[in-house]
Amino acid sequence: MVNIILCGGSGTRLWPISRTLLPKQFVKLFDNKSLFQLTVERNSKLCKSSFIVSNSEQYFLALDQLEELNIENNRYLLEPIGRNTAPAIALACMQLDYDEIVLVTPSDHLIKDEKEYEKVLKKAKELAGDNKLVTFGITPTFAETGFGYIEASLVNGDSSLVNGMDVVNFHEKPRLDVANEYLEINNKYTNNQSMSYYMWNSGMFCFKAGVFLDELEKYSAEIYNKSLEAFNNSSKDEIIRIKHDDMINIPEDSIDYAVMEKSDIVKVIPSNISWSDVGSFDALFEELPKDKNQNTKNDKHISIDSKNNLIYGEERIVATVDVEDLIIIDTGDALLISKKGSSQKVKKVVEKLKETNSQLHNIHLTGHRPWGTYTVLEESNGYKIKRIEVNPGKRLSLQKHFHRSEHWIVVSGTATVTVGDEKRLVRPNESTYIKAGELHRLENEGKIPVVLIEAQVGEYTGEDDIVRVEDDFERSMN
Repeated sequence: MVNIILCGGSGTRLWPISRTLLPKQFVKLFDNKSLFQLTVERNSKLCKSSFIVSNSEQYFLALDQLEELNIENNRYLLEPIGRNTAPAIALACMQLDYDEIVLVTPSDHLIKDEKEYEKVLKKAKELAGDNKLVTFGITPTFAETGFGYIEASLVNGDSSLVNGMDVVNFHEKPRLDVANEYLEINNKYTNNQSMSYYMWNSGMFCFKAGVFLDELEKYSAEIYNKSLEAFNNSSKDEIIRIKHDDMINIPEDSIDYAVMEKSDIVKVIPSNISWSDVGSFDALFEELPKDKNQNTKNDKHISIDSKNNLIYGEERIVATVDVEDLIIIDTGDALLISKKGSSQKVKKVVEKLKETNSQLHNIHLTGHRPWGTYTVLEESNGYKIKRIEVNPGKRLSLQKHFHRSEHWIVVSGTATVTVGDEKRLVRPNESTYIKAGELHRLENEGKIPVVLIEAQVGEYTGEDDIVRVEDDFERSMN
């Protein structure tokens, strides 16, 4: 069985912790591990390999985090733009043998009952081997309006995992009154008074690669045909890279709409696996360890008669006095304060940020790149100061900027710097200057990280003012 891991999504409801260039699946929230790492660890015990579907930026995040786990021999498929889950899964399945059973999972879910998870997957694998499309339903514990629901029915009078359950319908995120109605129906079901049962849609699936593609071609032929065209035109060296023009031609749709809601071979397995999508701060609060006053544990938090609060901050002291049921998120460059129960509205903050020229929805103070990291130390109109760290054996792209000049001051290590036609070594306490429009590159040919201070001066210092002429990591050239 192969684990297809979907790494798309920016997790806007967890802003400012989660941002476009470091979304929630790569943020280390649990025991210094990310949700992505926990997903890989959990499924590597049950699957022979991982097949990671992501964009180029997330690919390098995944590589770094897999290196920390010492897990190798993974496959990768890179999408230039996202077209939702149906094309993503289809493109990955096209690389696999027809009878290869795949487990499709998001990269950003938390599952705590791994013994039950193993049992559920064993049954899913059996059903998939019998040419079924299997999805996993989570028994709801409360009326949740942020999830889609799967409506299932009894199979020959048996609701156990022996045969799975037939899927009657998929339902969009419901109103609160409808969600409560689902719970009431479930209660009647347990008393053998109802033939319907409602579960949260987990977004996890299991099936043969070829069976899924057959059903996709049957019910969403255009997605299948355009995906096949894109796959056939892709580069297939160590990494499958889909071309931008081919990807944009694929209709955008979810696996639920494209296949699962239409197919007559779908089964759902009730899965009581202590699952959470960690899709909001309210959900995150439930999963984090608490102190005696039910505040999330945080060494930077000083609590005076405060209780039931989510406090997140790693740098500054956060002090609370006589407050309760609050969400306080401090990331250095942004502060979020919300009532618990209102965290679904955080995505509206991200929408407001996108309406401005702010990059706060996009990047953290510390940004991760394939070559290392940078941290914004100070920023104002006309200038920006960064701390840049370049890993040994890595180099930035050969690039230029139209709107800013740059001063580089090396703090430690030795940098190989190219400016125009000149290439030279820059050592600690030495500096160099790059005028706007000049081609330049920084390399670390040494054995230790190169650390430098970069001072940008110009009318615009945004991260998108970059033209790449040559790049080791095959990122966009504009």
